[in-house]
Amino acid sequence: MNIAVIGHGHVGGPLAHHLQRAGHVVTIAARDAASDRVKAALASNPHLLVAAPPEAVARAEVILLATPFAAHEQALSSLTGALKGKVLIDCTNPVGPGLTHGLGSAQSGTEKIQSLLPETRVVKAFSIYGYENFEDASYPGYGVKPVMMLCGNDGTGKAIVAGLAEELGWQPLDVGDAKQALHLEHMTLLWVRMVRVGGHSPHMVWAVLTR
Repeated sequence: MNIAVIGHGHVGGPLAHHLQRAGHVVTIAARDAASDRVKAALASNPHLLVAAPPEAVARAEVILLATPFAAHEQALSSLTGALKGKVLIDCTNPVGPGLTHGLGSAQSGTEKIQSLLPETRVVKAFSIYGYENFEDASYPGYGVKPVMMLCGNDGTGKAIVAGLAEELGWQPLDVGDAKQALHLEHMTLLWVRMVRVGGHSPHMVWAVLTR
């Protein structure tokens, strides 16, 4: 599968690396191919490709958005046409002052992105943990995989994202439509408060047990 990654920092970088190692063709969408972050990504994995955002998105089937939430409009503004009909994985989280929800909990960031891209299959995923767990998602010895909750309005898009999550070592869990993204964003805030403020291990993840 051809995958473009918009935003190749702490979250996008490790996901790009592991998706390429899983056998996908992964292109970093970069305005500046000579930037330090691009150089660092290529030093970690020379098999990653680099292209300008319009080119990277045009040849991709799946686009992973891992920018800071405040930067998403600028990152997507010139790509609306190229994103039509494609799957966009929203890894962003709107975070406000004092670790509050950046949109006042009136709307999820995913719903806002979907409203900007009505013809794109937006799926929320890879968003409820810190970057440490995207660098290494393995939790051997527990008998269960860490869960990756995802949501969106398009069933086909969610199935594709669930497959990618499973390839990366997660147990995918479809929690519903795009309205559920608000709850996932609050789960992120819970994780951040517990780990970054409360001192819990950054390798803390959620799991699902059923019987």
